Formats: sequence, structure tokens, C-alpha cells
Amino acid sequence: MQQVQTVETAKPLWKRIWDFPLIAMIVGIVLWYLAIGIAGSIVIFAGPRIPGFSLAMKVYLLAVLILVPLYIFVIARLGDPKRNDFRDQQWLRHLLLGLVGGTVIFSIAVAVAGALGVYRVVGVGSLNGLLAALIVPTIGAAVTEELLFRGICFRWIEQFGGSWLALIVTSAFFGAAHLKNPGATWIAATGIAFEAGVMLGAAYMLTRSLWLPMGLHAAWNFTQGEIYDIPVSGTRVDGMVEAQLSGPPLLTGNGFGLEASLIAIVIASLFGFWLLWLAIKRGQLVQPMWVRRRRLAAAA
Repeated sequence: MQQVQTVETAKPLWKRIWDFPLIAMIVGIVLWYLAIGIAGSIVIFAGPRIPGFSLAMKVYLLAVLILVPLYIFVIARLGDPKRNDFRDQQWLRHLLLGLVGGTVIFSIAVAVAGALGVYRVVGVGSLNGLLAALIVPTIGAAVTEELLFRGICFRWIEQFGGSWLALIVTSAFFGAAHLKNPGATWIAATGIAFEAGVMLGAAYMLTRSLWLPMGLHAAWNFTQGEIYDIPVSGTRVDGMVEAQLSGPPLLTGNGFGLEASLIAIVIASLFGFWLLWLAIKRGQLVQPMWVRRRRLAAAA
């Protein structure tokens, strides 16, 4: 016990406060918002005019270019222990699995919706929005949101309060963050929390890197919007086909998109709970800080 206390008090008080998980998380969140604000300000006040690039496309692209090095060289070095969630020897495998998994899971949801008669293809779409779909909801949202919700919030909430608390809190906030989207309701936000929050949080727990959740997130957005012509979290897009959702709001998402429907919620949540089961089975469940310290003290 005396050895544990000696290790705990070896660092100066200011360093212990600075390295405390929730303090590191707050600093990381502030830096994330600062990067987003800088990207937006540069694009609005000094951004070049790029033919075919909307304001949102330029902001997301610049935000990714700022956030990734900021995370690697600054945010990843906050707290104790330091950890870079981009550093993954199997990053390509995890990214590809995420891309395939996100595509398959949403395709299953669309197939079920088609079988139930609430989704149908009515014409041929276009590829005019392909670049915008790749930059904004695919690369932009996947990188920026996963850095915030998994790379910053999940990581340090888990270090403080354990995996269960991190999964519950980040899933709830991830769902609530979508309330500002067009057509959003509390049902849609709850659905996002269960299907996406649990799935992406469990993917992060399973691999301890950002590549699998980023792949799932990117493919989920791209598949529903650009391939199946379904609104992405309430935002209308032009897909490769022209499609319609019609029927009971519980099955169509009521304008928010199929991801707010009972169909996608059930299918994606089952997949997310399977990933969570795998993570627990492989010993990736982290206990709260006070439990870990108590066990360390007992062992000492």
C-alpha cells in the first residue's frame, strides 16, 4: 500500500491535475472545437474559390487537415498514459473491415425496408454529388466526429469511469448531437444513440484504435446517401439511384432517414452488441479508475 501511495504522489500536484482523465478530456474537447472554428474562419474569410466545392466541403476538408496532426502531436499526448489511437499495426485491415461492415449492415436494412414496401427505387440517379458525398458525410464526418466522440470523449471517460460509463455517455451525447439536424426528433436521436453510438463505441473498444469506427461511420453515411438515395441524418443527398421512402414513420424514419427507423435501429444495434460481446470476450472491458487503484493496492 505504501508503494502505491509513493507512486501516486511522485508527480507534482499540478501534473497530477493536468493528467487527470476528465481534465485531459476537457482540454481535448476545447482543442477540437478550436480547430473546427479555425477551419471555418479560414474558409469564410480567406478561403480560396474552388470550382465545385461548397462551403461545407471546404470547411470539412480543412478541418480534417487541421485536426489529424493536432490530435497526433498534441491531443494524443494529453493525460497519462499517452496514447495515439491512429497508431495501429492493423490499421488498413480495420479500416477495410469497417468500410465493408458499414456497407453490408446498411444494405441489409435497405433490403428489409424494400421487402416491407417502405423503400423503393423509382429511377436512375446521378454521380453529380459524389465528390460532396465523399468529403462531407463520408471522410469529413467520420474523421471529425470519431476523433471527438471516441478518440477524446470515450477514451478519457473510460479511463476515469470504465467502459460501461464511457459507452453510455458517448452514445447518449452522439445521439443528442444529431438533434440539430433537419427532421430530427427524440426518437431519431435515441435511435442514433443505440445503433451508431453502441456500434462505434464497441468498435473502438474492440480494436483500441479509430480505424474500425471511422470505416464503419464513413461507409454507413456513404451507403445510405450516395448509393441508396436516403437522407443522411436528415440531410437530403443525390444518390446513384432515385428512391423514395413511404409508409409508417416508425419504418421510414419520418424524414430523418432510414437510420431513424425501427428497421435500422434493430439491425445496427444487434451488430453493435455483437461487437461489444467480442470486445468483452477479448478482455477489452476497462474497470473504473477507483476499482483499478483498489486492485493495485490490494496486489501491492
